Amino acid sequence: MTTDARLTGAVAAATGTHATQPGSRTPFSVWRAPDGTVQRNLSLQELTRAFASGEGQLWLDVDLSQRSQHALLEKVFHFHPLTIEDTLNPQSRVKYEEHDQYLFVVARGVRFCDDTSDPYDIETLNLYAYLGPNWLVTVHAEGATAISQVRARVDQGIDVLARGPARLMHAVLDEAVDEFFPILDRVDEFLDGLEERVFVRFDQSALRDIFSVKRLVLQLRRHLAPQREMLNQLTNRPNELLPPSTQLYFRDVYDHVLRINDSLDAYRELLSSTLDSYLSQVSNRLGQSSKALAVVATVTLPFVIVSGMWGMNFSHIPLAHHPHGFWLLLGAQLLIAACILAVLRWRRII
Repeated sequence: MTTDARLTGAVAAATGTHATQPGSRTPFSVWRAPDGTVQRNLSLQELTRAFASGEGQLWLDVDLSQRSQHALLEKVFHFHPLTIEDTLNPQSRVKYEEHDQYLFVVARGVRFCDDTSDPYDIETLNLYAYLGPNWLVTVHAEGATAISQVRARVDQGIDVLARGPARLMHAVLDEAVDEFFPILDRVDEFLDGLEERVFVRFDQSALRDIFSVKRLVLQLRRHLAPQREMLNQLTNRPNELLPPSTQLYFRDVYDHVLRINDSLDAYRELLSSTLDSYLSQVSNRLGQSSKALAVVATVTLPFVIVSGMWGMNFSHIPLAHHPHGFWLLLGAQLLIAACILAVLRWRRII
């Protein structure tokens, strides 16, 4: 039995399907031969030969929803079991690892979550990449926009693969980092209208939005921090799979991460100061309301006292039988209230 036949049988046994089964989905793959010809969507035998030959440039994209595709990581490429386990865990941390003959990189993409009512809710997606001397294997779940963008460029005839697998991985990571910018644009639009909502209209719903956006900024910083360290290693750590000419391109992605991180720091400080201003306005408005109520209570105090005294159930009360007693007492109350208002204004309390 040939090596290709043994591998075909191994993959079929691991997944419970046959490689030539009509209902099975083959992974997306592109192989650029040494003579410049390009072959797409290779069969299992062709993929095995291309990988074993060590010639040309090969890109294999594995969809985690297809068990038959994921089995190729172990049965054809013989990757380390721990890295394969990482690809199955959506909570795997962003990292950079060096193995024999290849590098293993975990990156994280972000996007807005359309399944919730919160317009600032995001979801994350891990991207896994195995980089070898002349091949790149990417692994992802459904909805990987970064992979879709690079695949579209390859389908359009842009010869990304001819530049080498390291440049291809750079293109994937670049698209993953660029996914942060639309989120930053929405945060920027929110901050543009926040000043009017807080200081002009005093929109009470702004407080909820401030907390939502502040939570979004903190989430982005938490996801971006390990990605920054990973790109720093790709940029500065010497490796035979990443020549200095290629690390320059990863440095550009690293600069994007630094710019995003600086923007997030600025947004966090601005949101914190705006939140403090909003709470100060709430306190000031509460103080004004309390002050107005205190003035009203002080001014009406003579009416309560005088009316209470002359409303007591006694026979001999001054002016009780006077024909103009009511008007005299009312005038006295108004005079006392006017004097209190004059004193408050003189003391600049009101």
